[in-house]
Amino acid sequence: MEIDPDAAGSLYRTLAGAVIPRPIAWVSSVSPESTRNLAPYSFFNVVSIDPPVLMVAPGANADRKDTARNVRETGECVVNVVTEEFAEAMNASSATLPPDESEFAHADVEPTPSAAVSPPRVAGVAVAFECERYEVVDVGTAAMVLAEVVHVHVDDGVTTDGQLDTEKLDAVGRLSGNAYARLRDRFTMERPP
Repeated sequence: MEIDPDAAGSLYRTLAGAVIPRPIAWVSSVSPESTRNLAPYSFFNVVSIDPPVLMVAPGANADRKDTARNVRETGECVVNVVTEEFAEAMNASSATLPPDESEFAHADVEPTPSAAVSPPRVAGVAVAFECERYEVVDVGTAAMVLAEVVHVHVDDGVTTDGQLDTEKLDAVGRLSGNAYARLRDRFTMERPP
C-alpha cells in the first residue's frame, strides 16, 4: 500500500498506528478561572536535556483543548507519568467535559500540591514533572507545547541507589484505537562505540 498524504485526507490512523508504543503524558493544568484540568496525550516525548524540555502535542483543534489553552494563558503544567495502576483513571480523564468541569473529579483522581507550579500533580504517581511554558508552537490544527521542567517528583519505590530504575517504572504506552501496551517484555543491547 502506498499513501499520498494529500489524497488520504487524514493520516491519523497510519501515524498513530505505526508510531508505537507512545508514552503518555497525563497533563494537569489550571485555567485562569482556577478550574483544574487533567488530560492524557500520547503525542509526547523529551525534546531537550539542557534545558530540560518535554513536548506534548494536543491534537486536532488544539484551540478547543483545555490543556493547550491553559498552558498558553497561565504558563504552567505538570506532566504525570501513567503507570498501570492509573490506566483506568487516565482513560476516564480523557472524557470530553466542559472547560469549567474538572477531570480530577470526573475520574476520581486526587490532586496534590506541586512544589514549584500552581497546577496540582496526581497524588500517588511515580513520576511527575512540574513545568513552565517554554513555547507553544501551532502546527496545523495541533499545538506543540514545549514545557521546561522546573521540578521533578520521583517516588522512592521506582529508584535504585538514588536513580530512577526503569525496571521498576511500570509505565503504560499508547498504541492505536483502544489498545495500550505494558512494559513487561524488556531486553537490552549494548550500544556500539
